Amino acid sequence: MPTDTARTGASPGVPRSALVRAFVASLSGTALEWYDFAIYNVAAAVVLGPLFFPSSEPLTATLLAFSTYAVGYLSRPLGGFLFGRLGDKIGRKRVLVTTLLITGIATLLIGLLPTHAAIGPAAGVLLVVLRFAQGVGLGGEWGGAVLLSSEYGNPKQRGFWASAAQIGPPAGNLMANGVLALLGVALSDEAFMSWGWRVAFLLSAVLVIFGLWIRVKLEETPVFKAIEERGDRPVAPISEVFRTQTRPLVAAVLSRVGPDVLYALHTVFVLTYLTTVLKLPRNVGLIAVLIASGFQLFLMPLAGWVSDRVNRRGLYATAAVCGAVWPFALFPLIDTGSRVLIVLGVVVGLAFHAFMYGPQAAFISEQFTERLRYTGSSLAYTLAGVIGGAVAPLLFTALLAAFDTWVIVGLYVSLACVVTLIGLRLGRDPEPEDQPLSKTFSVVSK
Repeated sequence: MPTDTARTGASPGVPRSALVRAFVASLSGTALEWYDFAIYNVAAAVVLGPLFFPSSEPLTATLLAFSTYAVGYLSRPLGGFLFGRLGDKIGRKRVLVTTLLITGIATLLIGLLPTHAAIGPAAGVLLVVLRFAQGVGLGGEWGGAVLLSSEYGNPKQRGFWASAAQIGPPAGNLMANGVLALLGVALSDEAFMSWGWRVAFLLSAVLVIFGLWIRVKLEETPVFKAIEERGDRPVAPISEVFRTQTRPLVAAVLSRVGPDVLYALHTVFVLTYLTTVLKLPRNVGLIAVLIASGFQLFLMPLAGWVSDRVNRRGLYATAAVCGAVWPFALFPLIDTGSRVLIVLGVVVGLAFHAFMYGPQAAFISEQFTERLRYTGSSLAYTLAGVIGGAVAPLLFTALLAAFDTWVIVGLYVSLACVVTLIGLRLGRDPEPEDQPLSKTFSVVSK
C-alpha cells in the first residue's frame, strides 16, 4: 500500500528487508572498493614516491607517485564505458560483482609488488598497470552502486537511499587512514617503509570476500526487472546517451568537478603539504583525515535526507559556494601547525564536501531516463574524474612547487567549484514540488 511505502521508504511491492539489504550492499561494496582506492591515495603521499620513484627531491618523488594516482582516474572512463553499458543491458547485480573483484585483486597485487630497489624501473611500470586496473573497476562501480540502493527505494526519498554509495568514500577513507595510522604508531619508520605499508593493501582480500558475500545474495533491482519485462533494454546505450542525453550528461559531469577537487585537496594534498612543507609527522594529517571521515559517515546521509526536503540543486549549490571559499581559511589554519586547528580545517572542508557529495548520487541519476541510468551515471562519474580528481593532486603539487604559495591552490579549488555551479544550473531539477521545503534553496541554483 502507498502508506506502507511512505513509511518504509521502499518502492511499491518491495519489502523493507530487501531495501535494507540493497542499502548495505551498496554501502559495503563501495566502501570496500574505496578502501582499496584510498589506501593507494594515502600511500602515494607518504610511501610510494620514495619506494617506487626514488629521487633526491621529495616533491619530485611525490609528483611521480601522484601521476600514478591520476592513472587510476584516467582509467575510470574505460570502466564507465564498459560496465555502464553492461549494467543497462544485463543488470546491475552481475556487473557490481565483477567490478568488486577487479579492484580487489589489483589492490592485493600492489601489496605484493617488488619495489624499485628490487627490480628497478619495472616496479613503477607494474604499479601503474595495477593502478589502471583499480580505476577500471571503480569506474564501473559507482553508477551501479547508486542504482542498487535508489532503485529499491521510494523515489521521493531518493536523496537518502542513493547516499549509500556516497558513504563509501569516507568509509573506505576512514578504514584506509585508520589502518595506516595504526601501522604508523605500532611500527618504526623503517619497518613501516620496509613492509608495514603492504599489510594495508593485503587486508583488501578479506574485505573483498565480505563484499562479494553481500552482493551475490542480492536480487536484481525492481526497476531493471521492470525494464526487462517490457523488453526495453537499450541495444547501444552509450551512443544513445550521447545522442539523446547530451545536456544531462554535460550537467552531471560538470556538477562533479568541484567535489572531486575539494576531496583531493583535503584527503591527499593536505598530507603532502603537512609532511613536505610544514615538516610535521605523517600521523598528524592521517589523524585529521580520519576524524573528518568519521563525521562524513553521518553528514552524507544527512545531506541526502535534507535534499529530499529542500531543493536538491540549491543545497548542492550552497555547499559548492562554501567549498570555493574554504581553502582561504583552511591553509591559514594548518599553517599554524596546531593539531587542533589542522583537524578543524579538514573537518569543516570535508563537511562542505559532504553536502555536495551526499545529494550528488540522486541528482546525477535523476538526469537520465531509467533505461539509460547506469550508462549515463557511470559516464558522468568517470569523465568528471578525469578533469577533476585525476589531475587535482598533480596540479596542487606542481602549482605549489612553481609559485611557492598555497594561494594559487586555493584559486584552483574555487574555479573547480564554479564549474560545479555551472553544471547545476544546466541540470534538470526533477519534481521540486515533491520537496516540502523546495523553495528554501531553489534561488541558490538559479
